Amino acid sequence: MSPQKALPLINETLHTFTVPSGLAVAVIPRPGFKKIYATFATHYGSIDNHFRPPGEAAVEVPDGIAHFLEHKMFEKADGGDVFDDFARVGASANAYTDYSTTTFLFSTTQHFWEAFSVLLEFVQRPYFTPENVEKEKGIIEQEIRMYLDMPSDRLHSHLMRALYQVHPARIDIAGTVESIRTITPEALYRCYQTFYHPSNMLVTVIGDVDPQQVVETVARDQERRGLSAKGRIERIFPPEPAEVATPRVEHRMSVARPLLMVGYKDVPEVPGWSRLEREVVAGLTLGMLVGPSSPLYERLYGEGLINERFSARYTQDDSFAFAALGGETPDPDRLEETLTRELPLAPLREEDLERLKRKELGSFVTLFQIPEDLAYLYNHLHFRGLDLLQYPEVLEGVTLERVEAFRQLFTRPERRAVSVIRPLAEPGP
Repeated sequence: MSPQKALPLINETLHTFTVPSGLAVAVIPRPGFKKIYATFATHYGSIDNHFRPPGEAAVEVPDGIAHFLEHKMFEKADGGDVFDDFARVGASANAYTDYSTTTFLFSTTQHFWEAFSVLLEFVQRPYFTPENVEKEKGIIEQEIRMYLDMPSDRLHSHLMRALYQVHPARIDIAGTVESIRTITPEALYRCYQTFYHPSNMLVTVIGDVDPQQVVETVARDQERRGLSAKGRIERIFPPEPAEVATPRVEHRMSVARPLLMVGYKDVPEVPGWSRLEREVVAGLTLGMLVGPSSPLYERLYGEGLINERFSARYTQDDSFAFAALGGETPDPDRLEETLTRELPLAPLREEDLERLKRKELGSFVTLFQIPEDLAYLYNHLHFRGLDLLQYPEVLEGVTLERVEAFRQLFTRPERRAVSVIRPLAEPGP
């Protein structure tokens, strides 16, 4: 039987296993649930454009190739489409690429094992030709141009370029029209062979399934492929200065109201802090400062400077980390000035921290009722060597001193950048 980890707090159990090929498997049983959700993910994302495969020389590939590869995995040698294979067994499939992962997924209320077989097969069966790669370039170009017309996407992209001087996090996940035009079948196979090896991947299943049957199914699949575990992939990143690339970026687009996003460039490692603790502390800090129940949020909302679309989030990976907050506002200059002034100085109270910790624990419990969000978080933590089930313990241990220490670290002026999008024509005074 696969190893088990129990979480008595919410009566949940996580089953984990690693088969001889190096592929990790995680199963979270949900007895009585009608829907079953499964993902097949690889620790490979948009920032992995310079790497050294195990025992080989370093390789550089075009920006956007991870996202391009995700798209191409759905095409079959016979000209068919994998989405049709899922539809035939009543399953709904999708995929996404982010900075550090590519994930293929499906959900179903029927014929799970048939759909699971489709997932295991197509993710491990690449098919790239000069013809179908050229065809895909046109499709991806249209997608990139569509993103260029999306204000929220442009707001974030401009912020990342303002925050980062050389780290590939500054590059759009889909790449550029120019970069994808240089992608070849050979480059796609090179990336596939490096990053889609089972040693770099994870299968996660959440639903009313027998964990041992899942593990045995995956083990049989891997055995027939004859693959063995491989060594570590070295991901190569240029040294990133602590300071931002540029403190402010403005752009005009066809929007009804201006958009503002303030970003703070953080460091992913701090001596004495675990990575999970840093992520938890960061979320609590942002919640206390600008969460919906914070005094600053209520004041900004009451003054009409923000609306319910205002958000604040912290993103951390092994090689970069940042906080971003903002949204629509009638006066981006005033909102920027207020946030810049208040974030380092707003009072942090013990009672607010304890209340927010209780709220976050409740959200964690609720997470187990939302398979899509649970799988995303589990995969994200797994690839960084972190344990999802340690979250409650880490959350409980957060102190006000930790929150204040984080606040002082991440609100340094030299690590702040601002992205603004204004309407094409603004009314005069």
